[in-house]
Amino acid sequence: MSSYGVDHLPGLPGSITVCEVGPRDGLQNESGLIPVEAKVELVERLVDAGHTVIETTSMVHPKWVPQLADAEEVLRRVDRKPGVRYPVLVPNRRGLDRALDLGVTDIAVFGSVTESFSTANLNRSVAESLEMFAPVVARAREAGLAVRGYLSMCWGDPWEGEVPIFRVVDVATKLLRLGCTELSLGDTIGVATPGRVAGLLDALIAAQIPVGRIAVHFHDTYGQALANTLTALQHGVTTVDASAGGLGGCPYARSATGNLATEDLQWQMDGLGVRTGLDIDKLADTSAWMAKELGRPSPSRAVRALTGA
Repeated sequence: MSSYGVDHLPGLPGSITVCEVGPRDGLQNESGLIPVEAKVELVERLVDAGHTVIETTSMVHPKWVPQLADAEEVLRRVDRKPGVRYPVLVPNRRGLDRALDLGVTDIAVFGSVTESFSTANLNRSVAESLEMFAPVVARAREAGLAVRGYLSMCWGDPWEGEVPIFRVVDVATKLLRLGCTELSLGDTIGVATPGRVAGLLDALIAAQIPVGRIAVHFHDTYGQALANTLTALQHGVTTVDASAGGLGGCPYARSATGNLATEDLQWQMDGLGVRTGLDIDKLADTSAWMAKELGRPSPSRAVRALTGA
């Protein structure tokens, strides 16, 4: 909790869930291979800091994301605690089979609302990607798994520019119809601003998509991630993706810089009196440790302020 005072703002929820994406989204774009031991320690330190949802790894083919080639070993070695969810990204039916064999209870599929990024990331059109996801989501739901659907490029695309709201609403609606239990709206290249965030959320709610099933995933390319998050919370969103120390990017969109830093988010939530269940000092210590593992300073302002890392 901040020692500099707490003042509430109208329209904010009393508590939110922070979906920690550092171990997967944060590390996937690192060029140097990170040891399994460090990945496992990162996940377990994040649990100790209070996280209850930690996206742990991805079942993607090692050819595409070599950093996550050790996914099965990481999942076997992490001490999975009761009450904590350890979702993994699953690209296809083979990935789902691997996840089920390892006792995973939460998965995610990663789609795009733009044709250009869908082609670059999945080598499929948007429609073809949805066809690929359909049996994966169906089987996962039959097995009792929760399924998150990521929607990338919700506000802008490096090839196509501004993304029309109707396109996001269309893909979001189709993912829910497939059986996804949650949608994460991705500002993959960090171009959104608060008014545009409000406009998209208003449109999704008007399309009868429950706000309780919407999460937001902002990148801080232009320094807008915290402002966009605050806008989303004032519109009823209560799940926010963030990455330890602001790690992350996207290997298929070079203009995508780091995710919203968990510590920067936590500092804001502490000052607003919004409960997250997270300990900012433990978060900062963890990210300072990871920065040393990676051999560079943490991009998170809060981590640098609290630890000097």
